[in-house]
Amino acid sequence: MSHDDQGQAHVHVVPALVLLRVWGALLALTFVTVAVTWVNLGPLSVPVAIGIATVKAILVALFFMHLKYDRPFNAVVLVASIFFVILFLGLALLDTLHYRDDLIPGYAPGIAAPAAETVAPAGDAAPAPGAPAPGH
Repeated sequence: MSHDDQGQAHVHVVPALVLLRVWGALLALTFVTVAVTWVNLGPLSVPVAIGIATVKAILVALFFMHLKYDRPFNAVVLVASIFFVILFLGLALLDTLHYRDDLIPGYAPGIAAPAAETVAPAGDAAPAPGAPAPGH
């Protein structure tokens, strides 16, 4: 804060019409996200959904978090933090390229589980010797 602020906070009041329009855009994008699930886009389904979610996150950050009206430094901090989150997640996901499903025998999803003994359901089991027959 500079000396000429005299301890007063800078408040920007966003007009209600702007907030309602952004809210309407968020609702429309939500409906678009749901509609995209009805269309088989193949491998593009996830990138399209992430793209729509990114647009929605940008709208929320700009208008509801007042980033559009704030100092540019705050936008730099937000973009840098998102960059580092993506960087760290990307580095962690690189490890999945070297996944060995045979490292722990029987633990990996690619290995079929051993066949379990089949057990008859409780209602079909034969009565124990000496036990009364059911219904008597």
